Amino acid sequence: MEELKKKSTAIENDKEIVFSKAIKAGKRIYYLDVKKNRKEEMFIAITESKKVVSMDKDDPQVNFEKHKIFLYKEDFEKFMHGLQQAIDFIGHEQGGLHLESHAKTVTEEETPSQSGEIKIDIDF
Repeated sequence: MEELKKKSTAIENDKEIVFSKAIKAGKRIYYLDVKKNRKEEMFIAITESKKVVSMDKDDPQVNFEKHKIFLYKEDFEKFMHGLQQAIDFIGHEQGGLHLESHAKTVTEEETPSQSGEIKIDIDF
């Protein structure tokens, strides 16, 4: 009976997801899920899922560790500012980190037809 309750809760939670993006990064997968709460307000659930293999006798056991944070609309700007500061710090301290802002606008001088260049923006 308890398993049935857990499954129905998981199904109900899946109905809340209105947008999802999975980001594969080595042994980890990051999920960015936009969900709605009971008041129909949207928020972001960020989940890190990491594959963990443990040897139990001669039978390897595969599990996934999951960690979640919830980010609400009123905190987006502060979160993005803090994240950008952390990224800039790492780039300054360790170098070699070249991230372009996706908020850039293309000016007339940058259009591919005028410069002969083709610019491709790929998200991973």
